[in-house]
Amino acid sequence: MRRITLWLLSTVAAVVLLFSYRTSTMGPGGESGAIAANSGSSSDGSSSDGTVTGSVAQTRWGPVQVKITVSGRKITDVQAVRVPTGNRRDREINNYAVPILRQEALAAQSAQIDTVSGATVTSEGYRESLQSAIDAAHLN
Repeated sequence: MRRITLWLLSTVAAVVLLFSYRTSTMGPGGESGAIAANSGSSSDGSSSDGTVTGSVAQTRWGPVQVKITVSGRKITDVQAVRVPTGNRRDREINNYAVPILRQEALAAQSAQIDTVSGATVTSEGYRESLQSAIDAAHLN
């Protein structure tokens, strides 16, 4: 009888733990980040100095959005204004990946950048938003 009771309690505890475990595959959860206003692109097709915010790329873990700073037809800065932050793992991945993606974008002066290992979804969203900002700034 004692074995059955111990087995039953262990099984119930394992099932409760199993169903309460949260993974990053459960969706974006909460998202944060600011939306910056577009500025710096002119309607005559030429680029001017200033900042341009790319469109929001909806990824499976949450939105990704970047803002570029343009000076003299060159990208001088790239900032991630929205990245998935639904859980601790998302924040860990983005704290690692976003600086690498920024360096790649500044070096390439385009959205033709490598995917960061372990941050494939964020990298794809970053490239998509970056390309829309480049297009809006007429830097193609």
